[in-house]
Amino acid sequence: MKTVITGGSGKAGRGVVAELRQHGHEVLVVDKVKPADPSIPFLSADLTDYGQVGDALNGADAVAHLAAIPAPRMFPDAVTFRNNMLSDYNVFLAAKQVGIKNIVWASSETVLGLPFDTPPPYVPLDEEYPGRPESAYSLAKHLTETMAQQFCRWDSELKIFGLRFSNVMEPQDYAHFASFDADPNLRRWNLWCYIDVRDAAQAVRLALESNLKGAEVFIIANSDSVMSKTSTDLMAECFPGVPFQREVGQNEALMSSDKAKKLLGFEAKHSWR
Repeated sequence: MKTVITGGSGKAGRGVVAELRQHGHEVLVVDKVKPADPSIPFLSADLTDYGQVGDALNGADAVAHLAAIPAPRMFPDAVTFRNNMLSDYNVFLAAKQVGIKNIVWASSETVLGLPFDTPPPYVPLDEEYPGRPESAYSLAKHLTETMAQQFCRWDSELKIFGLRFSNVMEPQDYAHFASFDADPNLRRWNLWCYIDVRDAAQAVRLALESNLKGAEVFIIANSDSVMSKTSTDLMAECFPGVPFQREVGQNEALMSSDKAKKLLGFEAKHSWR
């Protein structure tokens, strides 16, 4: 299929471009930053401008919407919220107007309650409890998940899948992981989870290729933690009293991707270990 990848020059975006091209898909990167590879089709566009978004999406079969201010407090909260929320709305509406029924977008693990100043309700985390946004960034993600539900209510043939990516890591980032063991509190903010960029890209491809319809959200995390200590020891040290839903493996991730495994066929293939 021909897929527009917004934010295709970013960390996750570069992985998605490579993954889709390797599997025979045609791509168009829509970003403000040109890809390093000149062979990749590129269009510079401001996603807060609805007209530019409509032009960018016209003629595509699908959209992987990854563009956003990527984290809290990079800009003032109102700037982050306005940019991300308006861009999401413009992409959803423009896709609807040009007849695109296949939308995959980057939600975030932050919707789960990060940085867990209030402890999580249980572990491993899943998609079953209501969102608990704690920043302007995560509030916009949470509201976009709600917006996706309404767009799909208006059109039963529409698919809008939000992928709640954990902290995206490239292979060169793994050199820093050994230092995390010195203080478990350094990574307690996301329950010591991560996602390899190649597996994040795999999840986007599988979501785009899925025949399912409607609005869904999926946690996308590696199956292991970033730590050498066991997951049960980490919880006892940093979140005593938080219940386990089930037994977990020695270094098992405390964010569960079971829903993505079941519905998308996702399985993380790359680990820092």
